Amino acid sequence: MSSRHEAAPQFGTEDTMKYMLLICVEAPGKAPAIDPDDDLDVEPWVEEMDGRGIRQLGSPLQPASEATTVRVRSGEVLLTDGPYAETKEQIAGFDLIEAKDLDEAIEVASKHPMARIGMVDVRALVDL
Repeated sequence: MSSRHEAAPQFGTEDTMKYMLLICVEAPGKAPAIDPDDDLDVEPWVEEMDGRGIRQLGSPLQPASEATTVRVRSGEVLLTDGPYAETKEQIAGFDLIEAKDLDEAIEVASKHPMARIGMVDVRALVDL
């Protein structure tokens, strides 16, 4: 795997970058069948990444049905409760990590148990 981190903005220590892992799952009724042999317990992953000093912060989120979406159009605040019907994936949680490059961030994301039944979106943070 070739490193693609050169173009990403630097944000972290001098030797690392911060990445947001968006933990996504299929919307209810669209989820794939779960292999009963798959261990989806996130705690061992959290312990490993905390032990390696990579994971900075993380948490599961309330279900999308509890979400409120805020938009402002022509100065008017518009609120929408819950997810859109056409939504295929929903953000189930997040983890903020610090990794030496994108390759390490991908390695960390690939070990997350939810990557086996959903997806993990890896994004570098932008230093403003």
